[in-house]
Amino acid sequence: MPEKAPITSSELATLWLTYQEKTMKLRILEYFIEKADDTEARDIMTSLHVEIEGFVGKIVEIFEQEGAVVPAGYSAQDVNKEVPKLYDNGFDIMFVRLLAEISMGLHALNLTMTFRDDINILLTDFTALSQKYFRICSQYLLEKGLLVRTPYVSMPKTVEFVKDNEYLGGLAINPFNQKRTLNTVEVAHLHKGMESNLTGLQMILGFAQSAHDQEVKKFFYEGAELAKGIIKEISELMIQDSLPIPQTPGGNVTESTLAPFSDKLMMYCTSLFCSFSLGSNSLGTAFSLRNDLPLKMTIFTKDVFEYAHKGAKILIKNGWMEEPPQVAEHK
Repeated sequence: MPEKAPITSSELATLWLTYQEKTMKLRILEYFIEKADDTEARDIMTSLHVEIEGFVGKIVEIFEQEGAVVPAGYSAQDVNKEVPKLYDNGFDIMFVRLLAEISMGLHALNLTMTFRDDINILLTDFTALSQKYFRICSQYLLEKGLLVRTPYVSMPKTVEFVKDNEYLGGLAINPFNQKRTLNTVEVAHLHKGMESNLTGLQMILGFAQSAHDQEVKKFFYEGAELAKGIIKEISELMIQDSLPIPQTPGGNVTESTLAPFSDKLMMYCTSLFCSFSLGSNSLGTAFSLRNDLPLKMTIFTKDVFEYAHKGAKILIKNGWMEEPPQVAEHK
């Protein structure tokens, strides 16, 4: 009997997806490490690069042991470390933190679809790595004054239960009906949506400014407008309850128009952010009880999905979308 069972379709899929994401992250880190002004930020990213590289090597080993072709992923051809800085003022760690946040969600989901112990351990270790660097990046940004905490509220003194269906109210059908104030669960999801879109807005503005292909450039500018619209909608919801609006105190886009990354890599990164946004909006919808909030988040989801679909067509048109392993066709 063989020592290990062959990998299943879902295990092949999770390894393939992880390889795509991690090779992209390696290229992004290589550019940011090269351009880092802050020694602490450079050390954080260098350490993360070394750890990810080791894990990517383990994925390659599994592919080779199983007789599977190693995916193309993203290579040195997708990064240009010689161009000037495209982002400034702490954006590198802000971006790495958001990528770690995405990774935590991806690995948690992928773990539920693995059966072989070595792959399960690999994804568990990936999860721990993402959590570790999310914490490190968060502490760095807090110390530098580049991360805005969620609003503080008064601590509850008694346990309360919902008394009637008015708690669910929020739709402006009757202008004389007052909406209840947001609860802390709803504030948490709104703040997270604002934070992610603020970082994503800076990212995509830099991509738009430096992209080579005009269609790709236009696509990125459309994404920036979409992010601005979501930020505006969330801001209005928070203002209604006199809550402070989170703002990004750093992460500026510079005046450089020279691309540090290939259009292919930037398109994939944007696609990854869209997938993360769709998942976050779904969670926000599920945990929001004031019925105007799920309505808004459903609209966000529809707009993000349509934008992502447009991006997929551009990837296919340019031959940039690597095809996941297929199930054999039997006729």
